[in-house]
Amino acid sequence: MTTVAPETFREFFGSIPTAVAVVTTTGRDGEPRGFTCNAFSAISPDPPLLLVCADRNSRTLPSLLLRRAFAVHLLADDGEEIARVFAGRSQDKFAGLDWLPGEAVRGVPILGSGVLAYAECTLLRAVEAGDHQLLIGRMEAARVLPRRPVLYQGGNFRAWDGLAGRGVQA
Repeated sequence: MTTVAPETFREFFGSIPTAVAVVTTTGRDGEPRGFTCNAFSAISPDPPLLLVCADRNSRTLPSLLLRRAFAVHLLADDGEEIARVFAGRSQDKFAGLDWLPGEAVRGVPILGSGVLAYAECTLLRAVEAGDHQLLIGRMEAARVLPRRPVLYQGGNFRAWDGLAGRGVQA
């Protein structure tokens, strides 16, 4: 039986442009935590469920599982630096960032810039899948802003121009 090498897996999925998200929560100490994610999906509009995939080695995952609450931020075309910061291993990814505690899901960090849309979620279930956990969240509140999304493909970020002329700010 032939298996696909991790490098081939990454090359395969890296060949298509994907939206970029940052997932945030708070730790036991109340401090904000987060990671960059491009593996997320809608599950169901009724009830409103979404899926986020988190690496089992993520330093944010234990806090997310403990808190059972998180926010998913879809990044806008000016969110590339935020994506890079949250993809890194820094202990203080929120340094210098504008954020507020969520209202619908009390206290989850809501980013104030670089965001196209966000959803405040409660964690319903975590399912182990290979080297990741699939996190199923119930959307308790969501907001969409009139912005252009940023896409990621093959290690590069770029704004998606597919909304030009549709009332979305350029």
